[in-house]
Amino acid sequence: QVQLVESGGGLVQPGGSLRLSCAASISIFSFNAMDWFRQAPGKQRELVATITHGGSTGYGDSVKGRFTISRDNAKNTVYLQMNSLKPEDTAVYYCRVVESTFLKIFWGQGTQVTVSS
Repeated sequence: QVQLVESGGGLVQPGGSLRLSCAASISIFSFNAMDWFRQAPGKQRELVATITHGGSTGYGDSVKGRFTISRDNAKNTVYLQMNSLKPEDTAVYYCRVVESTFLKIFWGQGTQVTVSS
């Protein structure tokens, strides 16, 4: 079983920044990919950003140029740097990993991000 612990959410004003962290209980090299998703009230969960085992990254159209996904291999942690935040970025943000041996999927508990003045 993989444990994922997210942190870094909170309340921020429009135009502000936050950095989310997701710490895994095992080596991140055990994963095919690590992703950030988000879910706003009344909306479906959507992919925000992904980073593959090889380090390639991808982003949802709504966050390109504003969000950056990265990882610290030594800390088994993936980050989401969020800049120029907008009210529409308000959501619960979830970390997800795909374990490489059996392709099992694990989710974190989520962290709330609220962008409001």
